[in-house]
Amino acid sequence: MSNPLHLDATAQAELIRTKKISPSELVDLAIAAVERVNPQINAVIHPRFERARAEAKSGRGGAFAGVPMVVKDLNCQIKGEPYHLGTRFLKNRKFVATEDSYLYERLCRAGFITIGRTNTPEFGSTITTEPLAYGPARNPWNTDHSTGGSSGGSAATVAAGCVAVAHANDGGGSIRIPASECGLVGLKPSKGRVSLGPALGESWLGGVVEGCVSRSVRDTAAMMD
Repeated sequence: MSNPLHLDATAQAELIRTKKISPSELVDLAIAAVERVNPQINAVIHPRFERARAEAKSGRGGAFAGVPMVVKDLNCQIKGEPYHLGTRFLKNRKFVATEDSYLYERLCRAGFITIGRTNTPEFGSTITTEPLAYGPARNPWNTDHSTGGSSGGSAATVAAGCVAVAHANDGGGSIRIPASECGLVGLKPSKGRVSLGPALGESWLGGVVEGCVSRSVRDTAAMMD
């Protein structure tokens, strides 16, 4: 078998469904890839490798059962884990989320295994990913170049071949700009297409929406479901 990390998430899910690879094997490959490239690209700021390994053994169902991914450090909380929105204020206070966000619950129901949280500028407010809290994310194609922002850490992780899809969000280009700079598929969904659930209302009067960066149009389409 060629490297399954080179496939899109839909193909990875099919490998798992047909038992050509196990969730644990695929998650371990993704973790090893992050460990190998992250010192150069600074994309994953909060690894959750051991929890991901445990979740991979849990038999999680869903259309993407066992497929590894990463989530952006903005609008996607995981209970008991760091959630800093790219800010030094929350980082210095070692802030952790008190509950899982509705968005994260939906990703879990889809079967994804989150292996880490990705770099973002403070409050997702710029079109580059260079927060003072964590330092700049770097483009895997050329580490002297920007990843774009604000979903730059997510885009860099996918472009580097660590995962096939990553959570991202977009108000003024925060999915589309990193996707274009890292050679990925990036769609800003329509307002209301991806719900943040009862805990969070609309950001920017609905101008900020949740989505993903991915390697294929079919993965991005599937993520809208």
